[in-house]
Amino acid sequence: MSNSILIAENLSKNYFLGGQKITVLKDISLTINKGEFVVIAGSSGSGKTTLLSVLSGLDRPSSGKIILAGNDITDLTEDQLAPVRNDLTGFVFQAFHLIPSLNGIENIMFPAELKKDSNARNKAQILLDQVGLAHRGNNFPEQLSGGEQQRVAICRALINDPEIVFADEPTGNLDSENSEGIIKILLDLHKDRQMTLVIATHSRSLASRADRIVLLHDGRIQEGS
Repeated sequence: MSNSILIAENLSKNYFLGGQKITVLKDISLTINKGEFVVIAGSSGSGKTTLLSVLSGLDRPSSGKIILAGNDITDLTEDQLAPVRNDLTGFVFQAFHLIPSLNGIENIMFPAELKKDSNARNKAQILLDQVGLAHRGNNFPEQLSGGEQQRVAICRALINDPEIVFADEPTGNLDSENSEGIIKILLDLHKDRQMTLVIATHSRSLASRADRIVLLHDGRIQEGS
C-alpha cells in the first residue's frame, strides 16, 4: 500500500487579468507522504498560497491531476468536492477567517456540525483544552487576541480529524511571542497525532523544523527541494 497521502502531477494554474494570461504555477509535480511535515517556501509572489489552495481543493488547477487520500479530486464538482474537503482536510488561514457572529467553541464546531456530528461540542472543548483556551470558548473573535484567534482556527481545522492539514502563513499576522506559541502547537499536534502537515511560510524557525522544504521560485519547484 502506498504511503502517499497527496500526489500532484504536472499542475499548472493560470489567471486572466484584463485579457492577459498570468501563469502562477508551472508544471508542478509533488508527492507528500502520510505523517510528513512539509514546508512550502519561497519569496512573495512565488506561488505558495496558490499551490496550497490547489493542493487542498480550495482552488482548481488549470491543468494536471491531484490525488488526495486515494481520491482523484481534479474534476469533482463543487458539490462533490465540499464533503471531501470537510472530511479529509483542515485549513488554517493567515487571516484566521473566523465567523464573527459565532463564539470560539461554535467556530470550532462548525465543520463538525456540517457532518451532523452529535459529539461536536465535546470534541471542540477537548481541542480548546489542548491549545490552552478552555476558558475562552464563549468569547467571540473580536474579544480574542490574534494568537487566540489563530489557536481557535487551528482547533477548527482539526475538529473532523483530517488526513492532512494545510496552513498558509499561520504566523504571518502575529508577533514573535505568539508566533512561537502557534509553531509549538502545530508541531506538538503533528507529533502527537502523527498528522500530515503542509505549511506555506516565510518563517525560518518553522521551516527549520520541517521534514522537508519545497522551494518555489516563479511558480516552479526548485531542483533539489
